[in-house]
Amino acid sequence: MRILVISDSHGKNDEVKQVIEQVGHIDMFIHLGDIERGPDYIRDLAGCECHMVAGNNDYDISLPASEEFEIAGKKIFITHGHRFYVGGGVGNLREYAIQNGYDLVMYGHTHVPFMERGEKVTIINPGSLSYPRQDGRKKTFMIVEVDKDGIFHYSQGLLRSSFEEIYRKGY
Repeated sequence: MRILVISDSHGKNDEVKQVIEQVGHIDMFIHLGDIERGPDYIRDLAGCECHMVAGNNDYDISLPASEEFEIAGKKIFITHGHRFYVGGGVGNLREYAIQNGYDLVMYGHTHVPFMERGEKVTIINPGSLSYPRQDGRKKTFMIVEVDKDGIFHYSQGLLRSSFEEIYRKGY
């Protein structure tokens, strides 16, 4: 199973479209909030099972604040993160995850990629497609792949710029 995880696209659906085209086939799409517009359009773009939660800027979008589901027998929790005060660290989110038996937690809000593989829970943040805040300000996403044995593999991706795409195609 191949899962695309993004966050904080802030209405820039051209970048959402670009990343979906860039990564190719996916079995599941997860957006961790601050969509701002077009969740139905994004679902159509993804063309697969979708999970989306509301961020602190999603005023007129009817999405849940969080969601839980299972992937390959693992209990997953997704949230934007602002209600857990992730700007100050993942301590509250980690504690909540452990208390509720989650194996994997995904969040956004900070616009900074993050991954912590703990003994009890793995916590990831794909960063932002639109307004990255980490050093280098690269637009990022994550790919989570679940192999036939149910093992989760995580990789960070960078959204290619238009120049990189033209160069890669040889125009």
